[in-house]
Amino acid sequence: MDTLLLWDKNLFLWLNNLGTPQFDALWMAITDKKHTIGFYVVITVICSRWLGWKKTLWLLLTIALLITFTDQITNAFKNGFQRLRPCHEEALDGLMRRVKSSCGGKYSYFSGHASNSFAIATLFVTLFAKRFQAMRLLFVVAAFVAYSRIYIGVHYPLDVLSGALFGAFGGWLFAKIYLKFIPNPL
Repeated sequence: MDTLLLWDKNLFLWLNNLGTPQFDALWMAITDKKHTIGFYVVITVICSRWLGWKKTLWLLLTIALLITFTDQITNAFKNGFQRLRPCHEEALDGLMRRVKSSCGGKYSYFSGHASNSFAIATLFVTLFAKRFQAMRLLFVVAAFVAYSRIYIGVHYPLDVLSGALFGAFGGWLFAKIYLKFIPNPL
């Protein structure tokens, strides 16, 4: 386990130090929840045109339950593992680029941004990609959000990967639940 954590720390330092001040504002915008939420509101509004109001209400309820689920499980993992965020690690002071002025919570394993982003992306892809192939690009958006957490210095790669995998599972699970109630959403 120590070898894995050392590898994770070294990979974090390498990826984090790839950043440059010219791109810091872009990655801060990508990691900002209000931009991600706004993006998915637009996607939901577009989908609502084909879903109708009843199916859209079911979708909104599913999204709310999914985000609650991923947030609560993420917090349970963070409190259970108690792995310090890189920006709270004194040993990394001076070795990493800290882009965000505040570090956020104390613990990092696993990333809530990554889990929520991949959960929503997976939900939308599972429900709508057969009709709208471009929905698969939501995984690119989720990957950018996940990577942004490394770039700004608040999560290790293993935090992001674990969060992405858990989020994808959660999104798939909640899509299947949605499809139980709405078998043919589009």
